[in-house]
Amino acid sequence: MNISLRKANRSASRQRAAMRAPATIAIVSILLFAGCAGGDEAANDSGLRSLTINYPTTSGATWPMFVAKEGGYYEKYGLDVDLVFGVHPAGVAMLTSGEAEMANYSLEQSLLASSLDGSLVMVGSSLNRGLFALMSSPEINSVADLRNRRLGISQIGDAPYNYTVALLAKFGLTDRDVQWIPAGAGVGGRAAALVGGRVDATLLTAPAFFTLEEQGFTKLADFSEYDDIYASTVYLMSRETLESDPDLAEMLIRAHAEAIARFYEDKDLAVQAYLAYDPAQAAEDVARNYDRYADSNALERIPYVLEGAVRSVIEQANTEDSPQMLGFDFSRVIDNSIIDRLIAEGFFVDLFGPEIVEEQERKAALAFR
Repeated sequence: MNISLRKANRSASRQRAAMRAPATIAIVSILLFAGCAGGDEAANDSGLRSLTINYPTTSGATWPMFVAKEGGYYEKYGLDVDLVFGVHPAGVAMLTSGEAEMANYSLEQSLLASSLDGSLVMVGSSLNRGLFALMSSPEINSVADLRNRRLGISQIGDAPYNYTVALLAKFGLTDRDVQWIPAGAGVGGRAAALVGGRVDATLLTAPAFFTLEEQGFTKLADFSEYDDIYASTVYLMSRETLESDPDLAEMLIRAHAEAIARFYEDKDLAVQAYLAYDPAQAAEDVARNYDRYADSNALERIPYVLEGAVRSVIEQANTEDSPQMLGFDFSRVIDNSIIDRLIAEGFFVDLFGPEIVEEQERKAALAFR
């Protein structure tokens, strides 16, 4: 299938997903059970196994899935993957209902969801650096000037909220020093709120913030400059799926690793794959965003869930609303054993070459155990 046809199919998938996406887990579950059958795991007419992966954001965090689909890496492993957009908590509901086999989810939301009953497990991480920018109206000149100002978020406790709290702390501000304004789901809603004057600042991903820079809005901070602010995504799966089909997670991780290798080697394919899922973006902006990810080596070649990222999220967690996170044994819901096994088998050396050995050793020492 060529990219133009895939683009049309992906657009239809996004429209279907948007109709499913809810405001709460309970509502999502009702809709999924009432209107949808469980995930179709039977082989389709091509002989490939059909399955679904949820992604909650159209950004660089989902780039490995886009390349895996458009570059044929899922097919290589006998999989026909439908990538379905749906903002949190749609992905959690899709996993628990059996409509999706995997979600590429933020670490914050994954730790929270996993700590509720232990039924969801994190098996890898393709991104630990968020290339966000904190954008503000033109009259604001620094992060410190945001005291008592309105900051746009999707919802309290979501990933951009936590990242913003971590950034504010570097400038002597706490979450109580600003006003948090819900500005709609996704980057588009937050950007529109800033342009419309409903908020004074908000966290945005590229290429969205490129446009606002050109319109005169201020970039107060670029997350690429802060190595100690983790903005991690993880491969989240249900424990039931992992136990009933132990080979599936490894196949998906292999496909994503090969897609990441292709990402670094083939800018043209990476840009076209992204545009297949976000055709409204200008190709030159996506190419500029590609350079940011490639130059900073943002996508993880050795996709461990990292100890530092987990500890950072737990320290930032709102334990008043999520008391179950206090004292929870996260080793029950974080499984790095697949990455360990792939290293032992020489998979990453075969994929990236012998120069990857040093990175393997370094990331293994940083992995959550």
